Amino acid sequence: MINLESPKKFAPLIGQAKQVAREVLRPNSRKYDQAEHEYPKELDMLAALIDGLNDSGSGGAGATGVRASKDTGEGNRNGTNLSTALSIMETCWGDVGLTLTMPRQGLGNSAIASVADDEQLKRFEGKWAAMAITEPSVGSDSANIRTTARYDEATDEYVLNGTKIYVTSGERADLVVVWASLDLSKGRAAIKSFVVERSNPGMELIRLEHKLGIRASDTAQFELVDCRVPANNLLGTPDIDAKKSFAGAMQTFDNTRPLVSAMAVGVAQAALDFTREQLAEAGVVVDYDRPAALQTGAAQTFLELESDVEAARLLTMQAAWMADNRKPNSLHASYSKAKAGRTGTDVALRCVALCGSIGLSEADLLEKWSRDAKILDIFEGTQQIQLLIIARQLLKKSSAELK
Repeated sequence: MINLESPKKFAPLIGQAKQVAREVLRPNSRKYDQAEHEYPKELDMLAALIDGLNDSGSGGAGATGVRASKDTGEGNRNGTNLSTALSIMETCWGDVGLTLTMPRQGLGNSAIASVADDEQLKRFEGKWAAMAITEPSVGSDSANIRTTARYDEATDEYVLNGTKIYVTSGERADLVVVWASLDLSKGRAAIKSFVVERSNPGMELIRLEHKLGIRASDTAQFELVDCRVPANNLLGTPDIDAKKSFAGAMQTFDNTRPLVSAMAVGVAQAALDFTREQLAEAGVVVDYDRPAALQTGAAQTFLELESDVEAARLLTMQAAWMADNRKPNSLHASYSKAKAGRTGTDVALRCVALCGSIGLSEADLLEKWSRDAKILDIFEGTQQIQLLIIARQLLKKSSAELK
């Protein structure tokens, strides 16, 4: 049974993440928000620290920690999925964009950790991986991906053709995990993921996006033209199994959605902490021993926002804990993503309203957090798609039956 407290053994990791957020990420947050597309060199030191933690066996300090744990037959297990989520909450309290652009901590690294075999894990170890799913005509419905992957038996390679947009860390990464179809006529069952070297001449960088938020993180568009990838760079099995659909590729989301939920919890907590200070300075008292209805309107709103953030935090912890304990967590990953994504945006914007003109000023970071939060309700599956996934599972409907 899950315990609703953060495990004591993770206290040092959480403390280190909080220290990094306070002393490195926060002080550089505005700098790289204004200097969009400039690489934050300060992060190289942090990446080396995370690598050291993983090498020492501490684990759970980054995206590679979300690999499914081995079934030891023991009871409750607080593993690397949970510790990674808890540490990400802290770093995103510091800055979401800088967290996303941490070397070797891309969503592609989580994808590789989730489904790669042991040989691939070793081969791609130490490299920074982005993830390319979205296409110009395909947003949240990953099953309709048009990028193709044709197997060339003569060279034992796959040949990829298509366009990918909104690739987080696409310019800076060493690898890009590209989702493509082995046979468009077979639908979602033929969707597979391939690890492509960023230097591959068949994958051309078209442009970098200028964005509302997370400006410290680069977002790229790629064109794949006869892009040749070794066959052993395919993640999972090359078999097209209609019964299993594209579960192998989708398994990635069961691990990465709780991480995005953790990001939303982190930025929402940052907005709450700042707003609490501003309310206190304005003489607004938030009394936890009195009913909300008997307090000021500002205090009532603050208590409501706090409860929403706590609910999102607990759902995120549950989804990550389930992954650590080898329990099917697809539904709960969507629960956490739907709740945290909406909560992050709602809390940040309502905190701006509570703080008035202070919330709009670049003298403080609250306005930036309100911009950064929006993407967390969009990528890794939009709010609407999460609700659709939840409805399908609760009603036991297929994607064809409930669109």
